[in-house]
Amino acid sequence: MCRVLTKRQAKMLFGDQRLNLTEPHVMGVINVTPDSFSDGGSLFASQSLCLDAAMERARAMVAEGASFLDIGGESTRPGADRVSVQQELDRVIPVIEAIRASLNVVVSVDTSTPEVMIAAGKAGAGLINDVRALGREGALQAAAGTQLPVCLMHMQGDPKTMQDNPVYDSVVEDVSLYFDERIKQCNHMGIPTERILIDPGFGFGKTLVHNLQLLNHLNLLINKGLPVLVGMSRKSMIGDVLNKPVDKRLHGGLAVSVMAYERGARIVRAHDVAPTVDALRMAHAVMMSD
Repeated sequence: MCRVLTKRQAKMLFGDQRLNLTEPHVMGVINVTPDSFSDGGSLFASQSLCLDAAMERARAMVAEGASFLDIGGESTRPGADRVSVQQELDRVIPVIEAIRASLNVVVSVDTSTPEVMIAAGKAGAGLINDVRALGREGALQAAAGTQLPVCLMHMQGDPKTMQDNPVYDSVVEDVSLYFDERIKQCNHMGIPTERILIDPGFGFGKTLVHNLQLLNHLNLLINKGLPVLVGMSRKSMIGDVLNKPVDKRLHGGLAVSVMAYERGARIVRAHDVAPTVDALRMAHAVMMSD
């Protein structure tokens, strides 16, 4: 039996918006980078961010049912290099400000950079989504200062080297213990457990077998009693099983999204919002039918 979210976790406040996390939510992906693995460069023209194109995508995702829009300005694909703080700020802050000015949606900032966390909070972001689980120097303090919820993701290594040779004693137990330690660090820095979400980090320093095991035993992470976010959209774990290129992985992505929801995940990060929303609404209807 999975642990039930506390009342404060079930109705979590993201900035000025409160969401019911006993229901499924879709987080639409808006990568304002020229080199992300799936859609890198699609919002750029001559290496410059096209704000109109980003807003067109944002409006479409909200119309399709996205509860969150995740804005990222630093690619975390395997082999990715770090960008400068100013580059990241220039990419994400104008998009956050524009979305908050015109759309009713929670803006999540996908960043590991303390300065970006602070600026994003001031611009209206409602969630800090960090693939490094606030591991960069100063990130814990910066995130605590914003008083926003944080999503801690597990990653073995860093994007530059994470897929070289990932090894675990037991991937599920190792990821679980990692979260125990990071949650303690957050609490020590003034980030209460009630403001923490966790993401097992599918594809981040993990082989296909590791990813499949994590999904199969996701309930062991759900048992921590924290909201769980998952991101498997278009990833290689789907391509490796189905032998499909990135742009042909939708059906596999819907399957794993529903399986994650059935195992207790409540936020699904996806590039294809409309079909993911439909799939999760159907799963939710069936699960609530008793």
